[in-house]
Amino acid sequence: MKLSKFCDETLVKFDLEAGTKDEVISELVEVVANSNMVTDSARLLADIREREDLVTTGVGYGVAFPHAKTKSVKGIVIVFGRSESGIDFDAMDHRPVKLFFLIAAPEDAIGAHLNVMARLSYLMKSEENREELLNAASPGDVLALMDNVE
Repeated sequence: MKLSKFCDETLVKFDLEAGTKDEVISELVEVVANSNMVTDSARLLADIREREDLVTTGVGYGVAFPHAKTKSVKGIVIVFGRSESGIDFDAMDHRPVKLFFLIAAPEDAIGAHLNVMARLSYLMKSEENREELLNAASPGDVLALMDNVE
């Protein structure tokens, strides 16, 4: 499965302006709001926030995976965001987060949703892959790296 099929160049934002966890989530939802995959961006925002309130999706190593299963999307969608300075996202290692993957999936996409999360997690375990994303110069670079998982 190529992860880029759930993302495209319009869903990559390199210079996040957000300064807080909530602002990051809002900004990433704004990026995807005009996608034909989103039917209700306000509902998506509420569902992502609700999931984030349960436990942080800041997994450490400067990476976070805010996500939700929601009625507000027609299929799985991934938004990539990058912050140069890093943002306090209540990450498990208490370090600022620079790389964000917002993942939204329909409520009935349980297996596929978990598969996408697992593949992204595996990809982000590699320090080399994280560095590549921190230095990516184009959305195409991000999409190519996303597909670099077996």
